[in-house]
Amino acid sequence: MADPTILRELVEQYETLSAPHTPSMAPETRQRIEDIAYTLCVSTGTRKVRSALAAARRQLAMADGASETPQPV
Repeated sequence: MADPTILRELVEQYETLSAPHTPSMAPETRQRIEDIAYTLCVSTGTRKVRSALAAARRQLAMADGASETPQPV
């Protein structure tokens, strides 16, 4: 399991950067999103970013001791 602090940062960064996803997005921003998505996939043992985000949220919920089910992606 990935370090919860790092995993939380990756999820937050991905969500922040991908929220204003537009065709005119700067190439550097698009590359950063792809890099974060790749790292999330590697960290969670998944191949798709949606699966990685879901797995990350589950891992974070377990690390936080939360009894609630994480929100679906």
